[in-house]
Amino acid sequence: MTLQIRVIAPDQIVWDASAEEIILPSSTGQLGILTGHIPLLTALDIGVMRVRIDKEWQPIILLGGFAEIENNNITILVNGAETVSKININEAQENLEQATQKLTEAKSSKEKIEATQNLRKARARIQAANVLNIK
Repeated sequence: MTLQIRVIAPDQIVWDASAEEIILPSSTGQLGILTGHIPLLTALDIGVMRVRIDKEWQPIILLGGFAEIENNNITILVNGAETVSKININEAQENLEQATQKLTEAKSSKEKIEATQNLRKARARIQAANVLNIK
């Protein structure tokens, strides 16, 4: 038995495939889903979704949203998503350093919120690259 996973962003379907297992970045921590999971609706944080297909893990960066689990179907509505194949690890590391710097320099609440979001996205890119051991 498998899970049918569909990730939908505002402008495209990011993922539509079957998998054996999925780990979601929920707002309360990592959430593992296997076949036969009880129905669930959960908020998603910025982070890395990991999907296991044929014993191989595939990471996808999710930029927040919601997931609904029911009858081995997982529908994920996200604000945005990024595939790991587009990540340049050197660029990602540089972006992480810049985001960290901007957070320390932020003065207003709006600047702090934006800087925090950018820092979380940069961390997720590094984490996703590490799942695939991208150098």
